[in-house]
Amino acid sequence: MGEESVIIVAGGKGLRMGGDLPKQFLPIGGRPVLMHTLEAFERAVPGIHIVLVLPKDQQDFWRDLCEKHHFTLSHTIADGGETRFHSVKSGLSVLCAAAHRTDIVAVHDGVRPFVSEAVIRHTFEAARGHGAAIPVIPVVETVRQLHPALTGEGAGKGLSVMVDRSLYRLVQTPQTFQYPLLLRAYEQPYRDAFTDDASVVEALGHPVTLVEGNRENIKITTPSDLTIAEALLHTNQS
Repeated sequence: MGEESVIIVAGGKGLRMGGDLPKQFLPIGGRPVLMHTLEAFERAVPGIHIVLVLPKDQQDFWRDLCEKHHFTLSHTIADGGETRFHSVKSGLSVLCAAAHRTDIVAVHDGVRPFVSEAVIRHTFEAARGHGAAIPVIPVVETVRQLHPALTGEGAGKGLSVMVDRSLYRLVQTPQTFQYPLLLRAYEQPYRDAFTDDASVVEALGHPVTLVEGNRENIKITTPSDLTIAEALLHTNQS
């Protein structure tokens, strides 16, 4: 077995929360979301090398939070970039400069603190065998596809068609890869089509293996998500 690393990307500014505090710093169970996220990876893969990507203007605040909450879990901080693509690339640069050997690297959203240990381990195992793996969950609601006419004069007139939801999956993180593959992928110039790490790797022509995710692995972006997060934390601790 080789060594595992994770790049945790936390570049949110909290705008959808309606406040000034970035969402990754909002408290659940009395501690910032981000601390729960880092701990999830340490529990799943003890000793994992963690690179935390934060905007420069948030790094001192994070260090103050760590001191306040006596948070001593080892991690390295990288500077956030203009887009998620550039933030991940920054994290990879820090990883390259580290003495820590890495064979498999995951990329995870900082505001997904409830990823399960099983999902983390399964994505690492799948990436080791297939090169690239992402967790997904089934779509449970009815899905409709907007008709192209909606972008023109037909906009707002309800032109849409129902699609077979069994053919679709919702994508989560961590998105996990063999380290050399992800490095090669991020040597490509940035494109707007790069919405996640899997899309960057797929642009090289490399397939991505799907792993079953966990529905509790929510991305905290709205006030209602924070309410759900408190309930999930209470359930996990009881």
